[in-house]
Amino acid sequence: MSSLTRLLDPGSIAVVGASASPGKAGYQALRTLAGFHGTLLPINPNAAEILGFKANPSLTSARNTTGIAPDLAILVIPAAACLDAVRDAAQAGCGGVLIVSGGFAETGGEGARLQADIAHLCRDAGIRLLGPNTSGFIRPRTACAASFAPGIEQFRDGGVAVVAQSGGVNLTLAFLVHRLGVGLSLAVGLGNAADVDVADVLEYLAADSRTKAIALHLEGVREGRRVYETLRRVTPLKPVVAVTPGRADIGVFARSHTGNLIGAYDRKIAALRQAGVVVVETTDEAADAVSALAHTRIAPASDPGLGVLTGQAGPGLLMVDRLRAGGVRVPEFNAATLKRIESLLPPMTFMRNPVDTGRPSPTFPAVLRAIAEDAGVDAIAVFALDEPAAVDPAAVLSAAKRDTSKPMLFGTVGLHESIAPTVEHLWTAGIPAYTSPERLASAARALVEDARLAARVARGRVEEAPPRFPAALELPLHEATAKALVSAYGIPTPRGVVCRTEADAVSAFAALRKPVVAKILTTEIVHKTEVGGVRLGIDTEADLRSALAALDAIPLTGERAYLVEEMAPRGMELIAGAVRDPSFGPVVMVGLGGTAAEALQDTAVRLGPLGEAEALEMLDELHARRLLEGWRGAPPVDRNAIARTLVALGRILLDHPSLGDIELNPLVADADGVIALDALAAAAQDVAP
Repeated sequence: MSSLTRLLDPGSIAVVGASASPGKAGYQALRTLAGFHGTLLPINPNAAEILGFKANPSLTSARNTTGIAPDLAILVIPAAACLDAVRDAAQAGCGGVLIVSGGFAETGGEGARLQADIAHLCRDAGIRLLGPNTSGFIRPRTACAASFAPGIEQFRDGGVAVVAQSGGVNLTLAFLVHRLGVGLSLAVGLGNAADVDVADVLEYLAADSRTKAIALHLEGVREGRRVYETLRRVTPLKPVVAVTPGRADIGVFARSHTGNLIGAYDRKIAALRQAGVVVVETTDEAADAVSALAHTRIAPASDPGLGVLTGQAGPGLLMVDRLRAGGVRVPEFNAATLKRIESLLPPMTFMRNPVDTGRPSPTFPAVLRAIAEDAGVDAIAVFALDEPAAVDPAAVLSAAKRDTSKPMLFGTVGLHESIAPTVEHLWTAGIPAYTSPERLASAARALVEDARLAARVARGRVEEAPPRFPAALELPLHEATAKALVSAYGIPTPRGVVCRTEADAVSAFAALRKPVVAKILTTEIVHKTEVGGVRLGIDTEADLRSALAALDAIPLTGERAYLVEEMAPRGMELIAGAVRDPSFGPVVMVGLGGTAAEALQDTAVRLGPLGEAEALEMLDELHARRLLEGWRGAPPVDRNAIARTLVALGRILLDHPSLGDIELNPLVADADGVIALDALAAAAQDVAP
């Protein structure tokens, strides 16, 4: 962390490859850093001075001449020359190296080997490496513009940090935040992340007192579990907003239905939200959300209420529609609040929430105070078209902010030259301000989502528990052993008997409640119903013998056995399972079961292990959740029993590292509980990434 601090908050910077030629990257790098508050050291063996700075032929020469061990060395040289330059940086005592050049792992082959050699050398020397193939970083407080886009030296100092795997997205988010009038504490593009990665920078920002909120861009996640655990530590301290591509990636992950139903994007989003991260879809939304959260935050709450005040009905309707579609609660005010508002506004306006004032009037400030004092309101969103003769929003909101600790956001539309001073004043006063009703609604939604997720993280802690089944599983497991495993973790399964012969099956039939089901028992067949390996509704011994004959006709190469079980009562069919993601570890899924499961793609996903509250929230995310609550006279199912099953599945994979996949399909749920009619388990090596 000490070397990472030297890299990201340097007091001295050496630019290796600095150039006096305007067409070269080394010129742009040095010119962009010209205002740097620390010491700047151009490195070029063929120049004595560059852009007014004394040049040195090498990093070690600069160290010997100046007595300064550069905190950061920026390499603006071809990839092939970088290994020697890093050796020079190690000898000079540099804390960090930033490699701008491409031509490394992103090209494969020799480039990947070169990158690995450089990373190894940096580790041995205690140097932190940013990149290679990165746009660098910006720290406005010290005018450290260690990047090359024109204009970045104008970024304001402030509380928003940006961490992006893409250098282009890093700069995009930084510029969007800057356009809002909001300052940056740090903006980092990670590039190939051969050393310094997402989790490293998040840990650094968690301890940075100047950073108030973090914008995160993620593409692939190499060490997903580490990123997840880091985010769970960071988000209670500082809000994080993420934008991430991959919505269309629903690739096959395992041989079971469970794997097919958990796409890479699903796993990534589940991990982010489970760690308390607000996930948005666009860079505009990310900039709006992180800027708001850097200035204000709703206290953790399971369902915060938003009060909406608008000077015009139409924009207010658009806002409320957007908010409610996003799951934000816009509650009716209590009787006392309504009575106060009714005394302030003409009767034709809407007052229950949102409040439409019918153009701002002299009572606008009093209405805002009444809304802020309503016990059911946790934050307030105010919108008014720019009408300086009717209301001064900067004065009204600034005064209201002195009287309440509840977050307030403002939105307006008007001529740029007219509204710009108001917007700038409000941001300076700590009140996020936006230039459309939709952007205001999106920012308010982010505040509410952050509060909800913070409450979820706080109650989602999972207690340690010892394994309930022998840790050494003899894989692969057939259905009976898989059911014994899940039963040990409290998941009910039908009463049944493993039978090696027809005589064993007849004896079992006599002891079990009728009707029974007979199944072929083997690890060779994944989905037994597809080959006729399941025979239902067996009431007589004759029916049993007929069923066994049909099972015997199924070709197998190994041992043959039967599973004879009591048939379970009818209920709602679900699919529940867990897979071991190579990046995120155990991932738990639940969705509608039956033959249409993969077609409907109605699933909810979480990282395991998880608590029961988290599992219950998974059920709320299903499109078919109303079926669980009772549909057309059917009794509601036991949601808590389903939740306990999901908790158990996550725990099973955590306790048994050799297990890669476990699936219950169908898991039948009714008012009395759940029962797993089938269980499928695969070894970790059988689960393909």
